[in-house]
Amino acid sequence: MIKRALISVSDKNGIVDFSKGLYAKGVEILSTGGTAKLLRENGVDVVEVGDYTGHPEMMDGRVKTLHPKIHGGLLAVRDNPEHMKAAEDHEIGLIDLVVVNLYPFQETIQREGVTTEEAIEQIDIGGPSMLRSAAKNFRSVTVITDPEDYELVLNELNEKGDTTEDTRRRLAEKVFEKTAHYDSMIANFLTGGKTKHLIIEKMSDLRYGENPHQKAAFYKDRDSHNGASLPNAKVIQGKALSYNNIMDADAALSVVREFSDPCVAFIKHANPCGIAVADNINDAFINAYEGDPKSAFGGIIVFNRKCTKDLAESITSKFFEIVLAPDFEDGALEAFAAKPNLRVLKLGEIKPEEAGETYRKVSGGLLVQDLDVKRIEEGDLKIATKKTPSAEQMRDLLFGWHVVKHVKSNAIVLAKGGMTVGVGAGQMSRVDAVELSLKKANGREKESVLASDAFFPFPDSIEAAAAAGITAIIQPGGSIKDDDVIAKADELGIAMVLTGSRAFLH
Repeated sequence: MIKRALISVSDKNGIVDFSKGLYAKGVEILSTGGTAKLLRENGVDVVEVGDYTGHPEMMDGRVKTLHPKIHGGLLAVRDNPEHMKAAEDHEIGLIDLVVVNLYPFQETIQREGVTTEEAIEQIDIGGPSMLRSAAKNFRSVTVITDPEDYELVLNELNEKGDTTEDTRRRLAEKVFEKTAHYDSMIANFLTGGKTKHLIIEKMSDLRYGENPHQKAAFYKDRDSHNGASLPNAKVIQGKALSYNNIMDADAALSVVREFSDPCVAFIKHANPCGIAVADNINDAFINAYEGDPKSAFGGIIVFNRKCTKDLAESITSKFFEIVLAPDFEDGALEAFAAKPNLRVLKLGEIKPEEAGETYRKVSGGLLVQDLDVKRIEEGDLKIATKKTPSAEQMRDLLFGWHVVKHVKSNAIVLAKGGMTVGVGAGQMSRVDAVELSLKKANGREKESVLASDAFFPFPDSIEAAAAAGITAIIQPGGSIKDDDVIAKADELGIAMVLTGSRAFLH
C-alpha cells in the first residue's frame, strides 16, 4: 500500500498529473526544490524533505536526501521485525514510492566546449542513492525513473490498490540499468577513454547468427543517436530480421547517408552491388538496379526518399529480402502487402552519419575506432596527372569515392553518370579487384571512372583500366610507386586525382 511518496525529478514531463493522481488517493508527498515548487503551484500539497528530516539543504543543494530518515524509510524490510522496530525507535517513516530521474549528465557532456567543471556539476549523488535503495527493497517499495511508467503505476493503484510485485521488480530492473548506464558515462568521461563501459539493451533474440549453429541476439547501444538506425526502425511487415539481414541493412543505410541527392542502393552481403543518384528517386532506382541486376536478386534495397507506389510495384515484381526507406506512400504499403514475407522497414529522416565510435570484438579484446565520417570534396583533391578531369568526370569521381568507402577492401568502384557500373569487392590484390569490377561492368566500363579505396602498389591496375576504356581515376596516393603509377596514367591518357586519405573497410 502506497502511503508516502518521495518525488524529486529534473525531467518534469508528466509529473504534475502523476502527483495529482497520488494526492487524490491520500498519498503524502515528500519533495525537494524545483519539483516541490512546481507541485505546489499546481495544487498539490508537499512536505519539503528538509522539514521531514529536520536538516536543511546545504552545500548548494548537494546534501538534502542523504539522510537516515530517507534511506531508512526506503530500505526497511516490512516483514523484518528488527527493521520495523529500528524505524519506530528512530522515528523513521516508511517511504513506499520513489520517483526520481537524474541530472542530465549525458546531455551536458554532449554540448560543444563543455568543461570538466560543468560536467562534474551534473553528477547526481542523491538521486542514484535513493533509486538504488528503493530498487533493492522492491518487494515493498515502488520506484520510478522513467516518466513512461507513471500511467502503469496509477492504473495499478486504481485497479488493485497497490502495485504488483512483478511490476515493482521490473521497475527495479530499469533502475539498476539506468544507474549502471549513468555511472558508465561518468567513468568514460572522467577517464578520457582509459576505460570503456558499454551499455547495450537487448531488443530481441535472433533465430541464429551468421550460420544456423550460432546463437545470436540483437542489442541496442544506449549511447547511440536517436536518428535513423536499425534499432530505431519501425518494422512495417515481413518475417523477423536475421543476423545477416541486420548486417546488410546497416551497410545499406550507411552508404545512402553519403548522399543528399535522391539515392537508391542495392546491397548484397554487406557490399553495394548497385547504387545511383539522380534528379528523382525513380531514375535513381532504375539506374541502381542496372548497376548489377544479377547480384541485386535477393538483396536489400534502401531509398533516401519516400518510397512510392510505382517503386513498390516494381520491387514486388522481383525477389528482394528487405526494403528500407524514410517513409512509404500508402499505395506502396498496399503493394508490399501482396508479398507478406518481404521485410519493409521505415527509417525516418536519413541524415549524414554523425561522429562516433565503432567497436569490433577480437579474441581477448576489443578494437575501438572513430567512425569514418570524413567527407572528400573537390577542393580536397590533388590533380596528379597532366590531364585534368572534366566537370562530369569530377562528379563521377566523387560519387565513386563516396561509394567505394562502403565496399569491403580491396575495393574498386566503376561509375558513370551518377551510377555504379562495376564493383570489385574484397579481393586479396588490387589488380584482382580492378579485373572483377570490369567483369561486373560487362561492357559498360568504357568512358567510366574508377575509384580505389587505397593506393595502387604497381602500375598494372592502371594498364588494365586504360585497356578497358577508363577515363579517370580517384585514389588516395601514398605508395612508394606513386611516381610510376602517375607516369603510367599520363602515358595512357588517364586523368588521376589523389584524395590523400585512405578508405579501407574490413
